[in-house]
Amino acid sequence: MSQINLDDLTLGQLKQIQSLGADSTTDKQSIAISMVGKYVIVRSRNEGINAGVVKQADETGVILEDARRIWYHKPKDKSVSWYEGVAQTGLSNDSKVSCQVTEKAIIEDYSLSVCSAEAEESIRGIKSHEQG
Repeated sequence: MSQINLDDLTLGQLKQIQSLGADSTTDKQSIAISMVGKYVIVRSRNEGINAGVVKQADETGVILEDARRIWYHKPKDKSVSWYEGVAQTGLSNDSKVSCQVTEKAIIEDYSLSVCSAEAEESIRGIKSHEQG
């Protein structure tokens, strides 16, 4: 069997070789990667609801910058509901959030909802709830 000189491969041949190893994980990564840099609300099983800027994301989890946990929430606009409503209109004044942390990793299944500019401003600006 003859050996292949890697230096002699064309770009097209390299792409063909790369496609042989492609699987559904690549598709999942590309979806998650498309969210990098966006301010989002993250919902996960154990970590609950958090908000922040996506720094890194793949099928294993997400890393948020400027993250806050939202542990009691109502949308500012009561005609929309759940955390998707918060992602659209922001938080009501009686919502309860944590202080902001520089970085937070959520390592489990998660979903992301992109926030509007109005919602981002609301979530970033709401006062942290004091523990009693």
